[in-house]
Amino acid sequence: MAKETGNPKETKRCFVVMGFGIKTDYATGRKLDLNKSYRLLIKPVVEEKGLICIRADEIRHSGSIDLPMYRELLQADVVIADLSTANVNAFYELGIRHALRPHTTIVISEDKLVYPFDLNHIKITSYTHLGEGIEYEEVERFRKVLGETLQAVLDKTEADSPVYTFLDNLRPPSLEEQIKQAVDQSKAITAELTAGDSESKSVKAENETLSLLIEQGEDAIRRQDFATAKALFESATLIGKAKGQTAGANNDAYLVHRLALATYKARKPDPVTSLKNALELLGQLDLNHTNDPETVALAGAIEKHLYELGQPEDHLSNAILYFQRGYYLLNNRYNGINLAYMLNCRANSSLCLNKQEQVADLVYAGHTRRRVLLICDNDAKQLADRESRALNSAADNIETVRQQAFNNEQKFWIEVNRAEAYFGLGMFEEYKSSVDKASSIEHDQWMMDAFQKQIDKIRLLLKNTGNLLTPKWKEPR
Repeated sequence: MAKETGNPKETKRCFVVMGFGIKTDYATGRKLDLNKSYRLLIKPVVEEKGLICIRADEIRHSGSIDLPMYRELLQADVVIADLSTANVNAFYELGIRHALRPHTTIVISEDKLVYPFDLNHIKITSYTHLGEGIEYEEVERFRKVLGETLQAVLDKTEADSPVYTFLDNLRPPSLEEQIKQAVDQSKAITAELTAGDSESKSVKAENETLSLLIEQGEDAIRRQDFATAKALFESATLIGKAKGQTAGANNDAYLVHRLALATYKARKPDPVTSLKNALELLGQLDLNHTNDPETVALAGAIEKHLYELGQPEDHLSNAILYFQRGYYLLNNRYNGINLAYMLNCRANSSLCLNKQEQVADLVYAGHTRRRVLLICDNDAKQLADRESRALNSAADNIETVRQQAFNNEQKFWIEVNRAEAYFGLGMFEEYKSSVDKASSIEHDQWMMDAFQKQIDKIRLLLKNTGNLLTPKWKEPR
């Protein structure tokens, strides 16, 4: 909590401009957990300095997010803008802040951000993000740096906005009365718009902050309570929507991804319909043209399940295309191992018109699995290096415990991805060794069950076509 002194109304506010949830950094292909950046690196420092710290998803409102966001960009005593993953909204909001206020703006980013030319003259304080985790030592280092930067900004009055630096005769706007009128008008409009359909939702979007809905939704996904997760993410996407608009329309891609995931895993009203509904949600993200790896990977999973549920072979072709796009974009285990499996599916389908085409898919699948093995080795090494650095620190807190649980989960998936690749390649001793290693890692039972089901599917496919390979694929008795 912020340390309030004197009149609460006089407590200064810091508005944090950044994305939320897990985002893909297109320059490096890594996933960055921006919620961890906010929770571990930014909010504690701001509150230690006695300021109220708030991000857009924490604003309690019932109308469009735009109005309170613009108000914060004008009125907040300090704005911290995190440009990590080159988030276009963050760049836009930073530009607005620089146009509205001559000083008290701090720009930060993850250290692998490729700075645009027009930001070369702006001081950007960087931090090191490991993807979905941040090392304890880096947390301590950056908190100190940000604290010093924040104090310096609070103490000085000279312009840090390039707009007011180069155009020094400008005067910042003062729109208090107009803002009050806009707020009152927004409340009246919202009361009318939210009196209809959205009132029937099990979770009322207008009574919750976006941050709380996301937190509850993620917790429901972890518990595999997908029906509840779907309701929560539907409510999250309804924030700021007018009556009649579709949940997810024009929303943050992260919210659409989570809603689509919860929708198809909830399997309501039936598995096929839920998958098609999820695919329709992803269609709002320009599915046919997007290079967002999260979008295409999720679409690939949905198309894969539709094919496995007996839907037309078009879904098989689509799944291969989506997993190929994700694999070429990220060069990662998930897309690679799924691409190899779908190629085996195609080799057993009517889409292959002759044995030559079947052999081509089987060979392609083999090459992909060998590449997956290399990726597994690289991922395992990076994870081991990270754990080695963590052991050298004296950290012993809840974040360290959470990180270790996350590391164990990643170790398990690395080993079962490795095992699946070995199995598909007919390397059965290596396959058994990897299964044994995975079994020794702490994991939920559903994870091993899902892996075994996948192996059973590959076994059936390669029993049918593995004889076309040289040497032939044959599982020992």
